[in-house]
Amino acid sequence: MKKENIAPFFATLQAANPTPETELEYSTPFELLAAVLLSAQATDVGVNKATRRLFPVANTPQAIADLGEEGLAEYIKTIGLYRSKAKHLVQAARMLVELHGGEVPKSRAELEALPGVGRKTANVVLNVAFGEPTIAVDTHIFRVGNRTGLAPGKTPLDVELKLEKRVPPEYRLHAHHWLILHGRYVCVARKPKCYDCAVAGYCDFKPKTVAPKS
Repeated sequence: MKKENIAPFFATLQAANPTPETELEYSTPFELLAAVLLSAQATDVGVNKATRRLFPVANTPQAIADLGEEGLAEYIKTIGLYRSKAKHLVQAARMLVELHGGEVPKSRAELEALPGVGRKTANVVLNVAFGEPTIAVDTHIFRVGNRTGLAPGKTPLDVELKLEKRVPPEYRLHAHHWLILHGRYVCVARKPKCYDCAVAGYCDFKPKTVAPKS
């Protein structure tokens, strides 16, 4: 993607959705951290179904720690890899209680020190809960970054670092969500909906797909 196309690319996404938000349901930084941890290799819809059962019962580090792995597993067993996620979330909850007074830390290093929390999860929490202009590269953003030519890279970290350099500062806070939603609903994996894409004119992908015949 040419440099001169980047600002209008994001301006167009912003005009369509000025204040994008995560599709994960949460009301506190800890609920967000728990939901993101549970969302690895799972859909937001599936995670929301589980947390609607879990959070009314346990939505603080102490409450999750008190549930224990077996107790937590009962609430999240509809999610893939639920046993390892239950283990990580309970361990993370205990660390939050013991080391951070039950509060979610606001630094990347402290977040990544929690079990089950990698760079992507930390970036989501920093962005969504604390308003940091971080970009968490998931499969959607990785695809959009490469396909459009906005931020080509061989690894998620490559794409993240390229995005940090190329996304104009005024768009960086919400770039994460614009790109995820674009990848989830328009620039989809198998057949991108170029015919229904507001930013197709700025994108390097060729040939553009055409609308299926009705």
